[in-house]
Amino acid sequence: MAAAVNGTAPIEPPSELYQGRRAALPLDIVVVGCGLGGLAAAFCLAMAGHKVTILESVATIGEIGAGIFVSPNVTRLLIRWGLETRLREVAVKPKALNVRRWCTGETLSWTQWDDLMAKKYGAPPYHVHRADLHRMLYDLAEPHVNIRTNCRVVSMNPSIPTLMLKSGEVVHADLVIGADGSKSTARHFVVGKPDEPRFTGDTAYRAVLPTKALLADPDLRGLVETPEMTMWLGPERHIVAYNIVRTSLSLSSPAFPPGRIENRTKEEYNIGMCYTDRDPPEEFWRIGESADKMKEEFVGWEPRIQKLLSLIPSTLKWKLMDSAPLETWIHEDGKLALLGDACHPMLPYVGQGAAMAVSPTDFFTSFWLISSLPRNFSKLNLTGGQIEDAAVLGNLFSRLSSRTQIASLLHAYEAIRYERATNTQAFSRLSKATLHLPDGLEQEQRDRKMRAAMEDALKKAGGEVVVSGADTNTKGNTDHWDNEKRDAIQFGYDADEEAEKWWHQRGESEIGPLRVPSTL
Repeated sequence: MAAAVNGTAPIEPPSELYQGRRAALPLDIVVVGCGLGGLAAAFCLAMAGHKVTILESVATIGEIGAGIFVSPNVTRLLIRWGLETRLREVAVKPKALNVRRWCTGETLSWTQWDDLMAKKYGAPPYHVHRADLHRMLYDLAEPHVNIRTNCRVVSMNPSIPTLMLKSGEVVHADLVIGADGSKSTARHFVVGKPDEPRFTGDTAYRAVLPTKALLADPDLRGLVETPEMTMWLGPERHIVAYNIVRTSLSLSSPAFPPGRIENRTKEEYNIGMCYTDRDPPEEFWRIGESADKMKEEFVGWEPRIQKLLSLIPSTLKWKLMDSAPLETWIHEDGKLALLGDACHPMLPYVGQGAAMAVSPTDFFTSFWLISSLPRNFSKLNLTGGQIEDAAVLGNLFSRLSSRTQIASLLHAYEAIRYERATNTQAFSRLSKATLHLPDGLEQEQRDRKMRAAMEDALKKAGGEVVVSGADTNTKGNTDHWDNEKRDAIQFGYDADEEAEKWWHQRGESEIGPLRVPSTL
């Protein structure tokens, strides 16, 4: 497990991004929302040469959430932004993904991660607490942007654009980025009407336990001593758990009041539980929910689960909400664009929300899961997200030299990001069925595929030659090779490279000629 320290390693921001480019025409840009995606977008746009203001509705930014899986496609960007030292300080590098059966604890699939993933994809995976990642991005962005809290946006005119705050203040901008989450106000103006997320029928619980409680129990000790992501699959339910590091930050900025998260335990165990919920929808989420109802949902699960749940006094509970893919993320007048969960909210079955914008969600997929899906998903772009959205926006807007280019650059952002993000939304919905299969024939077939793929992977790791086959006896091999390709699409993705490639293939000829004299 990573050493637990105070989480204050200096950030080493890059001297330049985007090959040294900065926009010839700086814009006044307003980002709505100071979450992970909003902070990332604000930083990238500021590095591209723009004046950026974040409007956040709450007066103080609280410590909401628990663990996040940060996959290589995200860590490569965080490292590029100067966060490598801080990441190493507050994160745990998982050694493997271990998938188990709900009632027996039998391993169905084991996939090595650790340094192997870094060698394959050029960046390591990490588990990190959402509060630490949020603070990291806040510290990164704050010197370069104006962060205004207690500024709730209640209306806007996207054509000008202007934003009306609850206080009555009108904020003017050249460009607005809506990064205000799945219950986005900005999305209403892009869609043209209220567009509320809908309840999926699933509810999730989150809890964080001190690892000392697990180390004191011989049956639970191994969950801490070997830092794997462990997942249990059961009928209409699943659980995912892993180690995280909690830092003792001394917070002093207005957005993070002093003492808010001081004296936290430094090593903890994150547990996420998801189940099919037949109760009527209530609040979107609750803090301090009694653990009794949670425990009822997992009666009969293997002994280690019962021991883990017995250690949880209260939990965070939230209803999983979803939205249909939008036809567009860009307002018709080309001065308002959406980012992250505001335009492509992710259910926690795939765990690429943090990649997509960066947003808090766990990583719930690997080759064993994808192998159960139709072959026409072989080209699915399984990752993306708020961080990737932010990187693409910053890269493209580093090229701005004329107001006539604004709308075109926004549509370029959408062209680069839309298919990858929308496919991930679709995949996350399909993943639920595979994760939550009832015991029976389909579940047995899924488990056999997972075991076969695991055996192939272990043979390959041991130096054996594994040959792909097409008949049912070698089905595991076929799935394994197909999913290695999919993993490369997932984890090998570089948002900056995609933006550069798009510009050289299309942008230079389509948007470059729009460079004309422009006045502020």
